Amino acid sequence: MSEFGERRMPSGLVALAFGGFGIGLTEFLIAGLLPQVASSFAVSEAAAGWLISGYALSVAVGAIALTAATARLSHKEVLVGLVALFVIGNLLSAVAPSYPVMLLGRIVAALCHGSFFGIGSLVARSLVAPEKKSRAVAVMFAGLTLANVLGVPFGALVGERWGWRAAFWAVTGIGVVALAGIAALVPGWAGQARPSAVTGHSGPVPPSGLRAQFRAFRSWQVWLTLTATALGYGGMFGAFSYIAYTFTEVSGFSPADVAWLLMVYGVGLVVGNLIGGRAADHDRDRTLIVALLALTITLAMFGLLAGSAIASVVLVFLMGVSGFAGVPGMITRVTDFAHGAALAASANVSASNIGNALGAWLGGLAITAGLGYTAPLHVGAGITLVSVIVMAVAAHHARSSARHADHSR
Repeated sequence: MSEFGERRMPSGLVALAFGGFGIGLTEFLIAGLLPQVASSFAVSEAAAGWLISGYALSVAVGAIALTAATARLSHKEVLVGLVALFVIGNLLSAVAPSYPVMLLGRIVAALCHGSFFGIGSLVARSLVAPEKKSRAVAVMFAGLTLANVLGVPFGALVGERWGWRAAFWAVTGIGVVALAGIAALVPGWAGQARPSAVTGHSGPVPPSGLRAQFRAFRSWQVWLTLTATALGYGGMFGAFSYIAYTFTEVSGFSPADVAWLLMVYGVGLVVGNLIGGRAADHDRDRTLIVALLALTITLAMFGLLAGSAIASVVLVFLMGVSGFAGVPGMITRVTDFAHGAALAASANVSASNIGNALGAWLGGLAITAGLGYTAPLHVGAGITLVSVIVMAVAAHHARSSARHADHSR
């Protein structure tokens, strides 16, 4: 029996997870291909690095811009269009005759990323009963977390055997399959608050029109959740951005060990995502506070024990578990308080990318200041501790508002 009860997992949810897997592969596989791409186009390593940073910046911008531009379309139509954009972007990368075209392809593919996960989360939760909404979001994000595990080794393996272009052709093919799956298996009403013929439930009535979408941001709970998301991601990725240096310069691993250590981290992401989704359906705010507190403690302990190889393996796994355990709950929380506004769901993805950039910047400053390669772990713990406080304030405010509403009735 699946975690969705006696009936099978909705096929539309499987299609969304596969789309997330393809998008995740696009984001992560490039890391294993940068040397080949730089050599192919005769550009420097720094220029090739823009294929990663340019992608991240485009995710943050595209999440808001495309969601706002498509506010009046059905969620299914938007998802189909986004995956089509993803296919076009990766096709451009696969056939790119020059570095600028390659970069353009990366940007085009990235534009769909934030909106896909934002709008997809609304669609995913609408396919199941309300008490299973966080688990449904976790299943959709399982594709992304699995891509984190497989992305770099997939890119490196395919690139080494058939060349870097073959990797992008493979992802283009995955995108075509995902496009067909979403078009065929996701119901037209999904995410539009129409009762499901299967579940008999509907989610919050989503605002229609751009002005109504922006009204969702009048809620303090939306802003507090977005802030907690940015800080939580900022803490984790502030540490993760320099984790290879921590492994090789502090823990005593060889550069060849980094790939499997990153896979340990990726497995932790998969586990944390699934555990967090189930836990959030029972007590969401407590799950979020516990997950962020666990991440804070893990990063702090990692900073203290990084000199031990065994401790580093255990702690990088726990870093993945605690780092992603809050993701399903954060998304359902922000969309609940935004009354189903797709723009708020996409803003959550933008917030996470802004947090990534902030954390990586602060971690880099700590290293530049001569504090060593464990410094980003301590900086990450500090950032994440602030997210615990923000989330605790948000939870307290929500409980107080709920009690006040009950007394008013």
